[in-house]
Amino acid sequence: MAYTTRELGVQTLQDFEALAAQQGECWCMFYQRARPAGRGLTRDERRARNRSDKRSLVSEGRAHAILVYEGRTPVGWCQYGTAEELPRIDAGRSYRKVAPPVPRDRLWRVTCFFVAKDHRGKGVASFALEAALESIRRKGGGIVEAYPVVSKRMAAVPEWRWFGTPGMFHKAGFEDIAPLGTSGVLMRKVVLPVARIRRPGRDGR
Repeated sequence: MAYTTRELGVQTLQDFEALAAQQGECWCMFYQRARPAGRGLTRDERRARNRSDKRSLVSEGRAHAILVYEGRTPVGWCQYGTAEELPRIDAGRSYRKVAPPVPRDRLWRVTCFFVAKDHRGKGVASFALEAALESIRRKGGGIVEAYPVVSKRMAAVPEWRWFGTPGMFHKAGFEDIAPLGTSGVLMRKVVLPVARIRRPGRDGR
């Protein structure tokens, strides 16, 4: 069955939550906060706070993701967003040292992927990435960053594969920019905006 995609929003939040439950109640809030949050809370309290905060961001249009479906069943997602929506990247010491400066208003980030267990290895993440890039194109384009793990030891741990793989990003047209410490790599791709269709004037031009 062919995959389809939908944007994360109020109408699809329930599907996102269904996938988050499969991911161990991970609400993908880490990169949406400039600083750590939840200190002093129990694990359940922290999860409840993350879920509440994610719902608020979605309702305000400040959380972006592509949901992938097989039929009506959500099977994966890819989180992306502007630099302002995903500020935690800027706190990384390695990132601050090596990232060439770019205009903040043109900077997008692809941070996380999740694929349901029964659908892994079937191209869901790549499908989600292409949809995210197309969404960025429709939103005006810009420079898109990714941060896959290159360490084989870390890549063998499931949670580190949530960042995607260098090969997947290379196939999507991303280029290596600089290593991020010894375990990751900063990659970038320029996404041009959708060309505006020029309507002819009254004189036909």
